[in-house]
Amino acid sequence: MRAGRTIQLGDVPEEEFIAWKRNGFTHVWLMGTWATCARAREAALNDSALVDQFRRVLPDWTPSDVAGSPYAVADYRVPESLGGEEGLRQFRVRLHAHELKLILDFVPNHTGLGHPWVKTKPELFVQGQPGAHETFVTETNAGKAWIAHGKDPFFPCWNDTAQLDYRRSDTQAMMQEVLKSVAARCDGVRCDMAMLMLREVFEKTWAAFPSTAPQAPGEFWTDAIATVKREFPGFLFLAEVYWDLERSLQRLGFDYTYDKWLYDHLAYDNYAETQSHLLNLEPDFLCRSAHFLENHDEQRAATRFTFEEHKVAAVLTFGLPGMRFLHEGQLEGARVRLPVHLARRPVEPNDAQISSFYTHLLAALKATAVGQGEFEILRPRSAWFDNPTDQCFVVVQWQAAPDCFDLVVVNLASQPSQCYVTPTVVGLARREWKMNDLLGEEKYCRNGSEMAARGLYLALPPRGAQLFHFTPAK
Repeated sequence: MRAGRTIQLGDVPEEEFIAWKRNGFTHVWLMGTWATCARAREAALNDSALVDQFRRVLPDWTPSDVAGSPYAVADYRVPESLGGEEGLRQFRVRLHAHELKLILDFVPNHTGLGHPWVKTKPELFVQGQPGAHETFVTETNAGKAWIAHGKDPFFPCWNDTAQLDYRRSDTQAMMQEVLKSVAARCDGVRCDMAMLMLREVFEKTWAAFPSTAPQAPGEFWTDAIATVKREFPGFLFLAEVYWDLERSLQRLGFDYTYDKWLYDHLAYDNYAETQSHLLNLEPDFLCRSAHFLENHDEQRAATRFTFEEHKVAAVLTFGLPGMRFLHEGQLEGARVRLPVHLARRPVEPNDAQISSFYTHLLAALKATAVGQGEFEILRPRSAWFDNPTDQCFVVVQWQAAPDCFDLVVVNLASQPSQCYVTPTVVGLARREWKMNDLLGEEKYCRNGSEMAARGLYLALPPRGAQLFHFTPAK
């Protein structure tokens, strides 16, 4: 839209790459790279609830704007409308020239209705009796079959998809080959609903649809991830995962897993639960978590949060170890949550307040050890008897050099809050320290011996956020 012309992967303007690098991004995830099919598009156009969404977010929409869900993949190839495989190759080369890496989607649980396997290899899919609930009938090379739609067991099925059967060794082997093909064209994958392939989850979900094939041994992800990483060392695996199964997927080899608990605590203003959640996580688990304030499944942050809530939540998610996971438009304050089936979106003006805040935050972080050094989540203590507001704080300490350190400090509550924290910096008591708030104007000198003995006193306004940089006082 900004360029005033159709842009394909091979001719993305240079300023986009420069901006991504300037803002500190390391990876770019392209959602919707793979080919969909006419049947998926028809399913979207026949869904009255979806069509109502199309009208609300894109008043001038037409059926030609509907590409179908990018999670109903018909083929893991790049359509010519996006520039084809050569366009993807050129895009990746240019990312690498700017020291950026490419993440693509891998949708392991299901295929689109128009995937060639539905006709040629129906045995790879979950099949039911004729007329079974949440199935579709289709002609295959083996005759008529009733194939299950893909689903999350807690919600209605996705009626534009066909459910793969992970109880079968041949299904697992075929999808492992697909994954290797995808991995050859990128530097990492975001794996959609990755927990659905866990053996225990899959067996419970599809218990009413028995499989006639012998049970595949082990977990799909164990061999799949190991195989890819042997061929492509350093390849990144990001799991979309819920239901407290994040640790299970990390143990199977995922580099990062969604931290949906943190998002939910922030979205529902559960400040005490946020503090408890972060204090009780193992450091390695936190380092392998992806923290976000919005994505294509969630409400836009600019509409979900007030500006003050947005600001303090962003400082926290940026100040934690792990992956900073941002959705396109978040830095500009985009407000329209677009259904993934649409290939066109409305033009939105930037929110100057939100854009300015993120520009300031990203610049400030570059002058700190945040995300680079050793970290610790510090435990706040009550500032005085009968003052419970210490539970409103999250304080993250970062240090990359012996003579300086940083504290990310947020008060998540809608009230003024106070606490003490004690930095765990070696040699803290031997120095006088300057502390500068890189997000504001506050500057103080603090005695290291007093901080070590009594703690550092912090008092923040409602929804307050500070980034203190500590250096030795002269």
